[in-house]
Amino acid sequence: MRLAIRTPAFIFFSLAMPLVFLFTFCGLFGRGRPQAIPYLLASVLALTVMGSFWGLSLQLVTYREMGILRRFHLAPVGAGEMLASSILSNYLLTLPTVVLQFLLARWVFHMQTWGNLTGAFVMVTLGTVTFAALGLIVASVTETAQETQIINNAFWLLFLFLSGSTLPLPLFPGWLQKVAFYIPATYLVTGLQNVLVAGTSVLHLGADLLSLSGCAVLAFIIAQQLFRWDPGQKAPRRARLLAASTIIPFLLLGAWESHRGSLRANAQSNFQSMERRVAPEDLPH
Repeated sequence: MRLAIRTPAFIFFSLAMPLVFLFTFCGLFGRGRPQAIPYLLASVLALTVMGSFWGLSLQLVTYREMGILRRFHLAPVGAGEMLASSILSNYLLTLPTVVLQFLLARWVFHMQTWGNLTGAFVMVTLGTVTFAALGLIVASVTETAQETQIINNAFWLLFLFLSGSTLPLPLFPGWLQKVAFYIPATYLVTGLQNVLVAGTSVLHLGADLLSLSGCAVLAFIIAQQLFRWDPGQKAPRRARLLAASTIIPFLLLGAWESHRGSLRANAQSNFQSMERRVAPEDLPH
């Protein structure tokens, strides 16, 4: 955590950029409609949480190249403890930004309801762990920071434009909506929309929780197996195949959602919430 805080890039991407997203989405797309803020805040929170994927993978590879991980290896800790502490520190550094976004959405943009805060906390926690674990997978199979950035950019574009975080899922053509069912970020976005817009309880977030939990556990186990302390170590040949296996939960769930799931209907209902009118007396004072 101390190493991260000393890095100017961390302050920019972990605090400044999430606030830019908040004011852009809620100020520009909200257009003074308090009823639209919970839906837009869900997208902003998803982008904030997904930042764990980018930041942690690049950070870990950079530490390995600089020999910092080799120094940590002198301590009596294994790869599992090292990766778990990385995820935990990333989570603790993300929480203040999430809380600040909630408060600004309420005070500045007059968000009229908090939604299900417990559900939001669960989704933010699980989402941060999941995307941090996916970032660790990338760090495990790449050799240099430049290679990591290339792979991160490719996946980040998928997360950004196919999950419903920037362009609402109901606006996609039908075939593209089905593609989105196989993207991990889609379940984070829809889960946050469900708890903030519809006030859905944690017990009714089955698909979102199951997919993210399965991916997080699988990604962490694989990242632990492929973890390298020394820049001289090379990733084994099976590394990329093991890394690709982390999408198995989303392949299964995507197939289910395409035929019998309710994700599309829920996304449409949440999207329509932005047009619902609110009485003046219901606005927060």
